[in-house]
Amino acid sequence: MSAPRIEIDLDKIRHNALSLVEQLSPRGISITGVTKAYLGSPEIATTLLQAGIHALGDSRIQNLETMRCANVDAAMMLIRSPMLSQVDQVVDLANVSFNTELDVIRGLSDAACKTGRDHGVVLMIELGDLREGIMPNDLESIVRQVLSLPNIQLKGIGANLACRSGVSPSACNMAELSDLANAIERTFDIKLDIISGGNSGNLQWALSGAETGRINNLRLGEALLLGCETLQRQRIEGLYTDAFILVAEVIESKIKPAQPWGEIAQTAFGEPATPSESLEKQGFITQTILAIGLQDTDTAGLQVSDGMKILGASSDHLIIDAGRKLPIGTEIRLQLNYSSLVRAMTSPFVAKVYSDTKLHNVA
Repeated sequence: MSAPRIEIDLDKIRHNALSLVEQLSPRGISITGVTKAYLGSPEIATTLLQAGIHALGDSRIQNLETMRCANVDAAMMLIRSPMLSQVDQVVDLANVSFNTELDVIRGLSDAACKTGRDHGVVLMIELGDLREGIMPNDLESIVRQVLSLPNIQLKGIGANLACRSGVSPSACNMAELSDLANAIERTFDIKLDIISGGNSGNLQWALSGAETGRINNLRLGEALLLGCETLQRQRIEGLYTDAFILVAEVIESKIKPAQPWGEIAQTAFGEPATPSESLEKQGFITQTILAIGLQDTDTAGLQVSDGMKILGASSDHLIIDAGRKLPIGTEIRLQLNYSSLVRAMTSPFVAKVYSDTKLHNVA
């Protein structure tokens, strides 16, 4: 089998999705499965639908197109504010888009009118993380204008936290989002279908027993795929953290000095070459090179087996201390964090291999 590759266990993803659906449903919260980490893979998208997730969301219109072309049968949401240059594609491929700019929503209205169809809009509200969002004080004015646009349906409001600045979802900011939803409904005598509270960082709050108010949707990616929440990257009890495994092949294994020698300048990526903790020892080590690098993944987010250490990386090489000499061609299995997963799934040089395996009990 070719390497490097990601081995994708669909059964484990299905288990994670089903578990979260079962935990959130009694709280009145549905899941939008976020598909961007795996480029809208129809295999993974279909697995989420089999687990009871009914809506899929992505930040890239190309990934929605991939799923549409594969006849994935689900409501599709564009969860990044659309580019004005893509409004025709957005109306064609997405049932709903998340928006913050009136100019874009007007463009969506024009595109929808040309095709004779309606397009749903969720307005994103800024609640402190300082990524995207309408300031709460401006919301009423924007809603008024959105409601006047032909072929645009205001589906709801949402927020994003724990992303750019790491601001945690809390009872306070979730209550603020609920209050804004109630105020909009009272003012305009409308019903909002979607109150989307956030992402995998919301799970601690959502599952804590706290009052969820009007929040009835979360957009989950990392929790479904890697079985962890995103505030502290702690494993969620009962979920699998190894549904994705990166496999790389040994192309060199030699005894070498632990420290470089010669005049030290910048590395290939313009960083100062400061010795890592792994390189502080003197003498010799068993240095092993794997055929994968920074062009393929975020090597800082990889984990090797006990007894091994990652020493560094360049574009095409991952250097590890394996603790012993390894035969050339040996395959090393590495776990990935979300950043490593996104980069590796995007790389055309990393093969993707899907399997459904018989599950064992989760510890």
